[in-house]
Amino acid sequence: MQTHNFRELNVWQRARQFVKEIYRVSGAFPKEELFGLTNQIRKAAISIPSNIAEGCGQGSDRQVMQYCSVAMGSAFELETQLILTNDLDFIDNQAMETLLAEVTEIQKMIHGFINRFSV
Repeated sequence: MQTHNFRELNVWQRARQFVKEIYRVSGAFPKEELFGLTNQIRKAAISIPSNIAEGCGQGSDRQVMQYCSVAMGSAFELETQLILTNDLDFIDNQAMETLLAEVTEIQKMIHGFINRFSV
């Protein structure tokens, strides 16, 4: 069974760092959102590096691609949730744009990683 060392992947490292930023930002959300949007945005963020790691632990390139596709879906879910947090005035426009730029970069990196296996 071939596995890939996810800890060496820039995309995993960057997604992992982004989870810390999402926790920092979402910690300032209204307390009544703890089991709502705060929980959802954190779950989506955690899902990105987690699925990359899980895929790398699988035995085939096809499985790596499958789990990375799930990570990509979580990244798009997170993008939507960031827009919603701005709509609800939990974060300002500048914070949203900064976070969106980072999640977009992570999406590009996941896409590039998936493409390595689809050749």
